[in-house]
Amino acid sequence: MKKLNVVLVVIACLFSTSLFAQDIIHDAEHYVLKKQHGDNWATEDEDIDAKLKKLEKKHGTKPNIIHIMWDDTGVGEVGIPEIQKLRGFETPNMNQMAEDGMNMMRMYTEPSCTPTRADAMTGRYAVRTGMHTVSFPIENSGMDAEEVTIAEVLSEAGYSTAFYGKWHLGDTESSYAHNQGFDEAFFTPYNQVPSMWVREAEANNVVTGLYPELYGEDIYDIDQSWKPIGYVWTLEGTKGGKTYEWGAPPAVPNFWDIDKECEKRTMEFVRRNAKANKPFYAAYWPTVTSFVPDARSSEKITANKNVLQEGLVKVDAFVGELLEELEELGISENTLVIVMADNGPFTHHGPRGMVETLYTGGKGDFTEGGIRVPCIATWPGTIEEGQIVGDIIHITDLYTTFARLAGATDYIPRDRIVDGVDQTSLLINGDGYSRRDYVMVYQGDNLSAGIKGRFKRDWKNAEPGLSGAEFYDLYTDPREDNPEMIQQFHTKSMFKRQKERHLLWIEKYPNRPDATPGIPLQGIENVRPETEKLYHAPFNMDDLPFDLKEVMDHELPFVDE
Repeated sequence: MKKLNVVLVVIACLFSTSLFAQDIIHDAEHYVLKKQHGDNWATEDEDIDAKLKKLEKKHGTKPNIIHIMWDDTGVGEVGIPEIQKLRGFETPNMNQMAEDGMNMMRMYTEPSCTPTRADAMTGRYAVRTGMHTVSFPIENSGMDAEEVTIAEVLSEAGYSTAFYGKWHLGDTESSYAHNQGFDEAFFTPYNQVPSMWVREAEANNVVTGLYPELYGEDIYDIDQSWKPIGYVWTLEGTKGGKTYEWGAPPAVPNFWDIDKECEKRTMEFVRRNAKANKPFYAAYWPTVTSFVPDARSSEKITANKNVLQEGLVKVDAFVGELLEELEELGISENTLVIVMADNGPFTHHGPRGMVETLYTGGKGDFTEGGIRVPCIATWPGTIEEGQIVGDIIHITDLYTTFARLAGATDYIPRDRIVDGVDQTSLLINGDGYSRRDYVMVYQGDNLSAGIKGRFKRDWKNAEPGLSGAEFYDLYTDPREDNPEMIQQFHTKSMFKRQKERHLLWIEKYPNRPDATPGIPLQGIENVRPETEKLYHAPFNMDDLPFDLKEVMDHELPFVDE
């Protein structure tokens, strides 16, 4: 407590009282930058407000926002045709986006998919929302109902909102996308792994033990209650409406058709709102692939022929169709389109073709290869063409930036930390105008690294006592191959203060310890009997020698029979 009080005094001396009167509560490092650059930012904001007002007068509405995000792709895999020439595939439409807009070379995300998606939805590090761990069926938990998503923020400002694709933020009813602010949603509560939880995959030894009836009797296989046979692939619903399962498993083609259905619905949503002259926010997060290949189109379309590259080419084709549609509808100049990945490549035990294109590491790692992703933005007439941006931007920044563009910042909650900073100036003014030079890197709920400008410190592997080789200069060593000690001791105190300030904010605004538990997959109108079985405990709770509620710190993830 004494140490905490000392830190408080130091911070109080550094910052004026008025600085802490900001209505949106950001992480500590934001205030360090604001102290130094706040006056310049205020001047920039006056110009930005004038430009946005002029655009709204020209187009009659606030700008539309389309956010497309897929899985497991390293920087350089899209947007840089020179690299693609060496990789055996091409994404001409996204490459053209990079020519027509902004190619962000330092977009940071979380190391894996559920945390990144939670970041994008809430503008908060996943560790704050409890969504720091990748969810698998059956999860018995999900994003808390009290989190305020970007869909809820934009809805308050009069936007139409829609989500299509890989949600991956839990299987509790309160965590469904249409119960988290979206007007309409067609979504997968889990990731792509259940695509191989089918009899065909078991028969070919892709999975083991899910369908024991397909092989010889195992007299030692006593407990049959745990198998997640009642999982779902896709749900759909509207805000305040009912939930339905779409394409009930285990019919394999249903998974193959998810993205095509998402694309169709995205286009319909865009056309409908363009016709109504109503601003919209559409999130299309494609599943990209099934782990059971689509037998209806077995021919490969790339020379690379691996699952990621095959998927990227398909996503790229839709991006081209979408951009063309925006032009035909006459709304391209009033629509911000962002395409990006959710984390680095699946280099550890993943499918072929997932490689370290530029940076070290991949999915799950705190190294640059795990958390730096391709990200391209276009907004004709507003984002200047042909920009290659070296500024740091974080996935949480989209939340606050989208709210600023929509005139919806008043609806961002003020009772919690919002990590996302407004990057409208970066979009409009270009390279060098980011309002962030830092990232806190978590793996699960473990604070693994800190980034400050060109420097990075590895906290995960730091030895107690004398500091070791745990410092990196990302300009001279972008692949983090040569950790340094003596050469970067001058950064040690900077990183120490960065970490202490960050932890201090957590003391004031505690994190949720985990995803909010609950009964899985409830509220489905056309629920299958095998799904209903998941609601109930596989035993009689009255037969237990103790009351479960006495030893659990949350509600049970099932109901009594």
